[in-house]
Amino acid sequence: MSEQLQNQVRDTPRDTPGAPSGEVELTIVTMRFDASDPAGLAATLSKYVVTTRHEAGCRNVDLCVSVTRPGRFVIIEKWESPVHQQTHFDGSSMVEMATSCRGLLSMAPEIDLLEGISAHDLN
Repeated sequence: MSEQLQNQVRDTPRDTPGAPSGEVELTIVTMRFDASDPAGLAATLSKYVVTTRHEAGCRNVDLCVSVTRPGRFVIIEKWESPVHQQTHFDGSSMVEMATSCRGLLSMAPEIDLLEGISAHDLN
């Protein structure tokens, strides 16, 4: 992941309108990748998902492939806290995945940081 994207994620405010005040209970990350080499990207992202599942604070991580957009992959990660998520983004498995994606993508990945809320959290 580029330094600019890491800074964007790190500097994103964590207060969501309508979310309960206090500590975040779940941090969610989505990453969208459009492949120039789908087979190569699938192998790289599969390895990343397997290693990520074993990291502290990882509640779940899934690799999905788009049915409507050939060559598009989406990773959905759920973390116990923003600290766990940020530690992961700064860690070796994220760096290795980003490095391994060189030459496999048709455009820069899109990364979004979300906070989970449910209907009972809304006022």
